[in-house]
Amino acid sequence: MPASDTIQIERADVAVRYVQVLDELSQIQIAWPALESAVGSLRGRRFIGAFDPHEGWYRACVEVQANVPALPNEAALPEMVIPGGRFARVRLRGTAPGVYEEIAPSYQRLMATAQRDDNRPSLEHYRRLGEIDILMPII
Repeated sequence: MPASDTIQIERADVAVRYVQVLDELSQIQIAWPALESAVGSLRGRRFIGAFDPHEGWYRACVEVQANVPALPNEAALPEMVIPGGRFARVRLRGTAPGVYEEIAPSYQRLMATAQRDDNRPSLEHYRRLGEIDILMPII
């Protein structure tokens, strides 16, 4: 699976609704189908995995669509704003499930490049099928 070089980027704040689980693979694999079930159609939606390695939580998130009413199950999900700011980023490209297996090693690679900002969550931004940005907030 090819991964891009590590770069630094700026991200804006983003409002999301989410399903929260423990930051464990077996729990994460439950969170995504639960979120997708609540959202209904996945078409045109933006998905983000937010996690805090120190607190031990993982949130499967869907971006809130401005001026589009949410379905009842989606509207019932908790809402938060993922803070923007400076991030170190690696972009993964590949096919599932292999590309998912590269997430943890890529995050470890990011940890070696910069000092993590422990006040913001790290992210997996699912850009399109087969393309995932792994993002670590940096000071």
